[in-house]
Amino acid sequence: MCTALTYKAKDFYFGRTLDFSHSFHEKIVVIPRNFSFSFKDKNTKDIKRHYAMYGMCSIIDNYPLFFDACNEKGLAIAALNFVGNAKYNIEIKNTENVATFELIPYILSRCKNVVEALELMKKVNITNIKFSENVDVSQLHWLLADSDKSVTIEAMKEGINIYDNPVGILTNNPPFNIQLFQLNNYFQLSPLPPKNSFLKDLPIKEYSYGLGAFGLPGDYSSQSRFIRAAFVKYNSLFSDNEKENISQFFHILETVNEPKGCVRINEQECMATLYNSCYNASKGIYYYSSYNNHQISAINLFHVNLEGNLMQEYKINKEEQIKYQN
Repeated sequence: MCTALTYKAKDFYFGRTLDFSHSFHEKIVVIPRNFSFSFKDKNTKDIKRHYAMYGMCSIIDNYPLFFDACNEKGLAIAALNFVGNAKYNIEIKNTENVATFELIPYILSRCKNVVEALELMKKVNITNIKFSENVDVSQLHWLLADSDKSVTIEAMKEGINIYDNPVGILTNNPPFNIQLFQLNNYFQLSPLPPKNSFLKDLPIKEYSYGLGAFGLPGDYSSQSRFIRAAFVKYNSLFSDNEKENISQFFHILETVNEPKGCVRINEQECMATLYNSCYNASKGIYYYSSYNNHQISAINLFHVNLEGNLMQEYKINKEEQIKYQN
């Protein structure tokens, strides 16, 4: 259960929540231009030099299993759970066979924008190959975006569907075209005070600020988070100030955050927002906060030697940092 979104102000911002019942020992990494990527299908050529990238991942056997990432050109992508709808193929000869966990580095290493990525995807077959016997295939779909365009990539039974994503938002289920259609049910919502169109002869008055958004779904389901994120994003005010914009982006994410205990899988397990992230994709900066640390931390891609061949790892700050004023 996750939410990803984009925002274009003076710079281009891209971020997400990661909601799950347990940690994946996630870290922020910077992948320099000469880090070698090998693919499970040996007919798919290894990539030895590529665009640098950075993002959040789990690391197994020195390989980054990305949740979200962005490259030095400002192309960003996030993988979100798509359980029950994702369907992958076996390997097919004479095509680029790419496993789900390989798709993010495959695209970001080669493409500087969405247009190039869409051209690349024409020859891609997303496969059901496991990373290892101990790591199951994740059922995912992806939000891919740059400063000009956003798309959703979904591998389903009928094949790979790539949708234009005009709102720049993605949650989990249902498939994206259904998520987007549901916005039709909320077009009357507004941040402004409502007008009485119900019974004009009665003295119906507003009794609170915020009644224009009455009916905005407040639950944690995927579809409700999609609607809520869209409403908040498109009514949020941004500026030319970087700190204000980062703060605003995190406030948008907070409207879909999941506190521990509110979404339960069973009596023992519950979902929670493990981290919030925001890329300033224009400047190459990754901002994040974690469940137990609300302070925003940052990693700058361009403060690392990008001509190296070794992955740079950064642990997440997970302990709350409180500033006492007396």
